[in-house]
Amino acid sequence: MAEKLEDLNLPNSSVQKIIKEALPDSVNIGKDARSALSRAASVFVLYVTSQASNEAQKGNRKTLIAKDVMTALEELEFDNFIEPLEEALKEFKDSKVKRSRAKKPNGESVATEDVEDQHETADADLKDDD
Repeated sequence: MAEKLEDLNLPNSSVQKIIKEALPDSVNIGKDARSALSRAASVFVLYVTSQASNEAQKGNRKTLIAKDVMTALEELEFDNFIEPLEEALKEFKDSKVKRSRAKKPNGESVATEDVEDQHETADADLKDDD
């Protein structure tokens, strides 16, 4: 677990990048507002993670999976986040499949049936990354 409260915060550079992408180029944001957004994002992530952890425990699992996060968002009434998150997850899985294709020797292509297997592998890799 985190030793200091600050260890639970998201990296400022990541939050800054998200803020910059969300706002028009003509808009500037003050340091205090950036700090407040960073803290709010960190609290939100911890809140959803806590609920997702409860979902995993209900399933007698120690590893969080994407379904736990989706269920947590639904339980916490953040339904409008679910569809964009599912799309982002699918894009991530597809890019992971494409990268694994690029790593195959002799330029072999992957059969269509293998794509689902690779999505499952990508899910497992996501669990390992946590």
